[in-house]
Amino acid sequence: MTNDKPMTDQATTAAPAGRTGWRSILLLLTVAGTSFALMQTLVVPALPFFQREFDTTANAVTWLATGFLLSSSVLTPIIGKLGDTYGKKRLLVISLVIFGVGALGGALAWNLESLIASRILQGSGAAVFPLSFGIIRDEFPPQKVGLGIGIVSSVFGAGGGVGLVTSGIILEYLDWHWLFLIGGIPVLLAAAVIARYVPESRTKRPTKPDYAGAAALSLALVTLLLGISQGNVWGWSSAGVIGLLAASALLFAAWISLERRVREPMVDLDMLARPKMAATNVITFLVGFAMFSTFISLPNFVQMPAAGLPDAIAAQVGYGFGASPIEAGLFFVPSSVAMIFAGPIAGSLGQRLGAAVPLRIGLMAAASGLGLFVLAHDQPWHIYTSMALLGVGIGFSLAAVGKLAVDNARSAETGVASAINTIMRTVGAALGAQVAATIISANVIAGTGVPAEEGFTAAFIIGTVAVLVALVPTFVLTRVAPSGRSLADAELEPVA
Repeated sequence: MTNDKPMTDQATTAAPAGRTGWRSILLLLTVAGTSFALMQTLVVPALPFFQREFDTTANAVTWLATGFLLSSSVLTPIIGKLGDTYGKKRLLVISLVIFGVGALGGALAWNLESLIASRILQGSGAAVFPLSFGIIRDEFPPQKVGLGIGIVSSVFGAGGGVGLVTSGIILEYLDWHWLFLIGGIPVLLAAAVIARYVPESRTKRPTKPDYAGAAALSLALVTLLLGISQGNVWGWSSAGVIGLLAASALLFAAWISLERRVREPMVDLDMLARPKMAATNVITFLVGFAMFSTFISLPNFVQMPAAGLPDAIAAQVGYGFGASPIEAGLFFVPSSVAMIFAGPIAGSLGQRLGAAVPLRIGLMAAASGLGLFVLAHDQPWHIYTSMALLGVGIGFSLAAVGKLAVDNARSAETGVASAINTIMRTVGAALGAQVAATIISANVIAGTGVPAEEGFTAAFIIGTVAVLVALVPTFVLTRVAPSGRSLADAELEPVA
């Protein structure tokens, strides 16, 4: 009989009789994940509002999104590693409490600076997903692991879409402080219930903290994402952006050198170099790129011609539906609904046939949805159909890569492996959003500064290409993990 954990792990031998059922755990993890996903996108459509509210510049208000992105990328691998060491449930509760406090801080903010600080604090909640995947692997019956990861993965995209829909409604009918209350209160309640009812991890691995590696990786991610986020503001060829990207490359090189020398690195580079893990992370990056390039582009497209444009300029636009912010959010409903159903289906299918099967289905569906927009976007139903296909594709894809990140990590690596996978999605999302914004900004109607239709079409073409390219590494993902064991354990661990 083979051991289902590395021999260096310290684990209990059996689950206590009173452990909470997997369905209850799944419900709690889903609430936590939805709250985080909601807060990630809820502020994006409100950026122009905050610019007017605080009488500031577009560059300054962008930090409401950038600060959240930066802190989540920096803290996710660190918290994931601590979860593998000290217990995933413990670190999940800590992350949720910090996230909830940050959300409530946003509701109490009195100026832009205090609001940005609260958003940076909220970014720690990004660890919700990798820690949740680890808990699912530890606590769920083997045949339900795929389903659980599929459901939790699907709420990332679905919750993000709901955030885009809800933002306009709140700003129209409520005070902006409610943007943060609706995310903060549920997550604090979820943290309290998780602390009480979710059992602690049975798989832990005592390690010595790798502070130097954590610092190098954090600085490398900060400079990379800062350079990407400021590309449109400073100019992609500016000394500031080039300097940040160059500094990031040097810092990543330094991080790799450090990780190869320390006895207990924060991230096992050999794990990342495994072909299946590397393929999973590349695919995740490309899916994040395509998803957020769409999330950024579509609201602007459907709201054109924008209210307040002179009639002469509005007549030149020739595309869009003149949607209000609330109406623009409704175009995301088909994708959000599709993701809710697609994730569990993908998880169940992947459990039987291997995660590569739903992943390929998802990528082809996403490419079909994005490609449909390129070919036809003159009628609202064109957009609804495109977004429904994209929702199916994103739901299937995120569920599959979440499962693959778990399958291709040893039992004691789940937290950090899922955390790195989350970072790949975050960096892909940041780059996708900036590339789409750059393309749209570069294509304007002559003499007006108003985006031209060709810019949106080009942005969707690039998204289509990204998900089609992501199909290529799926052919590395061929083997199905044995029931109850990770693929990495099965391939790398000697028989006990």
